[in-house]
Amino acid sequence: MSAVFVTATGTDVGKTFVTEGIIRALRRAGRPVDALKPIISGFDMHRAAASDSSRLLTALGRNLKTTEINAISPWRFKAPLSPDMASRLEGASIDFEALLGFCRKRIAAQPDALLIEGVGGIMVPLDDRHTVLDWMAALNLPVLLVAGSYLGTISHTLSALDVLDRRRLQVTAVVVSESATNAVDLDETVATIRRFSSSDIVGLPRLSGGAPDHYPAFARLADLL
Repeated sequence: MSAVFVTATGTDVGKTFVTEGIIRALRRAGRPVDALKPIISGFDMHRAAASDSSRLLTALGRNLKTTEINAISPWRFKAPLSPDMASRLEGASIDFEALLGFCRKRIAAQPDALLIEGVGGIMVPLDDRHTVLDWMAALNLPVLLVAGSYLGTISHTLSALDVLDRRRLQVTAVVVSESATNAVDLDETVATIRRFSSSDIVGLPRLSGGAPDHYPAFARLADLL
């Protein structure tokens, strides 16, 4: 069994795109794979088909049904805010121990590859005391860090790597996903990050069409699991 936690330097840099791409690559290779997006904010059940949970279910070849959504995303909040703020608006909260128990149960049950996609960046608050970093540290899984190629991403990425190292988390790879706007040259960004990090750095260019199946880098990432 191989489980990995997919996190990012911030929000909207491509965590879900990378996760679904790896899922498809694993399935093409004939490997059993499952995925979780345990916490999601900005979720509207009336527009569930446009959600990150739906994208993962589609990549897994599963139907968009309430039972399936519950199975991968049990903590769902409507406001597009950090989980602590979004849950508070609904008079709810995230039980951190229950979150860990949910993930550990699925890790133990998966025969091969399991991808757990986080929410936002590595320091996003989940409740009054815990962040995504605490979640990752408690599970102690290898981490796949997703970053953009926008101006400023080098500092954000190296800062994230430093924090992950301080918490003794193993970084399987860093995926630099080419940003749609304010993009700095992807190859130069990858080369610069590589000079300051011993992690495997993978550049993910923005290809025409944008379908995950079109990206050969995903097969390389799948081989790391």
